[in-house]
This record gives sequence, C-alpha cells and structure tokens, in this order.
Amino acid sequence: MIESTTAPDTATGSPVRLQAVAADGQPEVTPALHELYRGFEQELLVPLWTEIGDLMPAHPRSQAAPHLWRWQKLRELAARAGELVPVGRGGERRAIALANPALGGRPFATPTLWAAIQYLMPGEDAPEHRHTQHAFRFVVEGEGVWTVVGRDPVAMRRGDFLPQAGWNWHAHHNATSEPMAWIDGLDIPFQYTSEAQFFEFGRDEISAAERTTPDRSRAERLWGHPGLRPVAAGRPGPGSPLLAYRWEHTDRALDDQLALEAEGFGGTVEPGHAAVRFTDPATAGDVLPTIRAEVHRIARGAETAPVRETGSSVYQVFDGSGTVTVGERTWTVSRGDLFTVPSWQPLSVRSEAGATDSDSGALDLFRFGDAPIFEALHLQRTHVEGTTR
Repeated sequence: MIESTTAPDTATGSPVRLQAVAADGQPEVTPALHELYRGFEQELLVPLWTEIGDLMPAHPRSQAAPHLWRWQKLRELAARAGELVPVGRGGERRAIALANPALGGRPFATPTLWAAIQYLMPGEDAPEHRHTQHAFRFVVEGEGVWTVVGRDPVAMRRGDFLPQAGWNWHAHHNATSEPMAWIDGLDIPFQYTSEAQFFEFGRDEISAAERTTPDRSRAERLWGHPGLRPVAAGRPGPGSPLLAYRWEHTDRALDDQLALEAEGFGGTVEPGHAAVRFTDPATAGDVLPTIRAEVHRIARGAETAPVRETGSSVYQVFDGSGTVTVGERTWTVSRGDLFTVPSWQPLSVRSEAGATDSDSGALDLFRFGDAPIFEALHLQRTHVEGTTR
C-alpha cells in the first residue's frame, strides 16, 4: 500500500509514503521491512509490489465517471454569460467547459477530451489566436456565426461539423442579430497531461474581407467534392483541409444506410443503427490526429448492443430522444444533451425518437473520442456484448 501527497512527510521530507501491510503476495511485516521502506522513501523510490494492482489492473479503470449535462441548462447559463462576460482579448472565448465530476474540478470532460459550449452575441468577434490543441466545432442549433480559419470565412449552421487542426490561426464573428451557441471539442487534457501545448495570440481584429459571409468557404470549394482530390493542392498539413462537413451530406448518408438495410442489403452497424465517420479527404484517415468524430442514427425502437472500448468519448444528442446506459448509469436524453463514456464502460442506447421530436424520425447522436491516439499506440480494444470481438 502506498500513500502519495503533495506535501512531504515531516519525518522524511519525501512525498513518497509507504506502509507495510500483511496481505497475500506481500512480504512479511518486520522491523527490517519498515526500515527498507523508509530507505525507499528517502530516495524517492516506489516498489512495484505495493502498486501493481493500481498500475496494472486486469482492465482499464477510468478516472472519469459517466455523466450527463442537460442542453437546456447549458444554453440558459451560456445566455446569462453572454450578458455578463466579455468575449474580447483576455477572456478570449466565451467557452464554458464540461467538468467531469470525478476529475477533481478540472475543466475536462474525460482525461483526454475537452468539451465546451461557446456563445457569441450579435455582432461580436472572438479574436484571432492559434494553439497546438486540435479542435472542432459542432452546431446543434442556429446559424449566423462564421469561423475564420487561415483567413478563410466558413459558415456554421445546424448539423455542421467544422474541424480545425492545431496551430491554425482562427477567429469567429457573429454576422446576425441573434446570439448563437455551439459545442467545441479539443484534446486539451491530453496535451496538458503530455506537456506538449503551445498558444499564441493573433490579430485583435479580422479584416473586412474576412467579414464576408460566403455560402461556401475556399476550403469547401477546393476539397468538398466527394471522391475527388485536387491535383494541384499537394499534401496539406496534419488534419483535414476541408473545414466544414455539411449536415445535408451527413443526413443523406445516414438515411441511405437505413434504406439499404430495409431493402435487405448491408450498410448499417447493426439492425436499425446507421453510422458515418468524418474523414480527411486527402488521406481517408481521421479528420484530426487525436480526435475521431462520427454521427450515429438509431431508428425508433432499435437498441444498440452494449459496447466497451478503450479510450473515452463525448456524445451530444443532435436530434430525437431515447434512453442511454453508460456503465451503471441510465438517462433519458433529448436534443442537445451531452454525456461522457469513460474508457471500458459499456454503452448501450435505445431510440424512442419519432416525428414529433426528430427531423429524421430517429435518434441522432454526434460522437467524438480519442481513438486515433489509442490506435497509434496499438492500445485500441473493443468488445461488443454477445460477440468474440
């Protein structure tokens, strides 16, 4: 057994504290063992036999907990912040992060993922900056804000997914008379823990040309043609060069999968469960080096098989309603609600959506997770209940 604290032990001056315990697999508790442990403490050493159960468990034991945030409450609090909190340089963004209740008050949704609601009032600008953290925006309601990435204005509308790889200059501006809210996802906790992050301020104001509101950004005009790669573009940097994945394309792809299933052909993940993954048109890989993003559509009455995965995810209900079970927690969910799925916690979903609460008549879930990190390290593992995978 080991105790670690931030303050050093008054007797040894060491933050390492070891206590000999009588237990199977542990050495006999003797004065000599106590003396040995005091020597370990003085030299800042921790023997594996006191820690193996925590360091090498039989399966992942996430520090995070399953948790649900209600969109209605988030939206209400963000609107109040819009009245009270400036968005200019200093505060930088009116972004309100989800704090997982098991992570000690840190603004982290999971040990690797940040999720926040961002709110921009009419006519406001969020000033330009850049950071090494990979990011995206996903819009569950509204339109009227343009994100400007590398001086390219990109429209943000309901259902749109807008990735932005790290170290790209970006700003936002609200060109309408209405406020707008969306969610941000970043790998801030991962880069914070790995001590790899950089941040830099950009211009305080964007140019008149960047305040234009084109229907399609330059990135979409170059890269947004299915199955076609521009020959002259060369290889862009890490992350997708396509800055917006529009809802109409996502919606059609999900509809087509369910229609093919109804016709007796393949295409769905499981009965009544369609899913698409956003990919980099230059590589066909994930849109961001550290984040995977998907949309799942679950037909009314369908229920997904419980799935466990290494790594964590955050989900937002885009449309519809249903029941979600993560580990031992079960919630009813509706449009906008967000919830976390920690590593190796089983997830299952039942759709109760219909024509009255969903444009598609199904439960639509946006999901982002840290799978690219785990796959790069060969640590990705998935288990679907009732299978041998």
